[in-house]
Amino acid sequence: MKHTLKRRLRQLATERPFQIAAASAVAVVLASTTGALVNAADDTPATQPASASVAELRSDTGIASRGDDRSPATSAPETTAPSSPSASPSATKATKAAKAANPDVSRKPKPPASKVLDYDYQAQTTYYYCGPAATRNALSAAGIERSQDDLAVQLGTTEMGTNSAEDTTRVLNAVVKGNPYRTRMFPNAPSPAQMDQLQADVVRAITDGRGVVANIVGDATDVDGGWHSFPGGHYIALVGYRDEGRVVKIADSANPAIPSYWITTIDLANWMTTRGYSA
Repeated sequence: MKHTLKRRLRQLATERPFQIAAASAVAVVLASTTGALVNAADDTPATQPASASVAELRSDTGIASRGDDRSPATSAPETTAPSSPSASPSATKATKAAKAANPDVSRKPKPPASKVLDYDYQAQTTYYYCGPAATRNALSAAGIERSQDDLAVQLGTTEMGTNSAEDTTRVLNAVVKGNPYRTRMFPNAPSPAQMDQLQADVVRAITDGRGVVANIVGDATDVDGGWHSFPGGHYIALVGYRDEGRVVKIADSANPAIPSYWITTIDLANWMTTRGYSA
């Protein structure tokens, strides 16, 4: 092995000077080669060490090899699941801005526990004008003035009276914008669900500034013990409520000496059995 190295060095010495450095590198590599090179022929190029030498030289020049270029931060790309729009801060801000610009108009403030409308009471001018008078008193709470005579014509009122709550609903909607009134009839004794509906209808109408017209028949007692009897039927206006609608205020055109009184919603519902109301 030593004789082979000496002979190779003598050959290289005769070459041009710039090859000396390369020959020296080759000599170092050959000297460090394992015993496998001893069995190789003298003229066989040692390709594996040469590759290692090239890698070392490239590292010395500051150019990283492929192995040097790997780093823990970039070896495995990090994948992140896209965040949902609801969790995104920008999406949340956009949602809040949209709600501020377009508030939910379906949400209304809670009705007050009690409310009485400012109405203009008028007693009925004839014994059969209770329908026109009740309709007129209800309209006055909305700031609408109509005479009992004009309303009697629209209602089709005769000496036999006004037919039903269907007529008062029709005329009220002809006068009040938006057709807000609906008729509810009690052909039989009202159920608890119908009583609850009456309470809700009264609260909604009065909260909206509208009076209610009810067609009643028979007897009823108000909260103060007053007795009211209309065996042939009668029309009254509802112009207020309290206790969240469990008690309602009646504007009664029958007797100007007793223009108003309070009655429970349950008693009012029973008073309208076989009749109905416009709310």
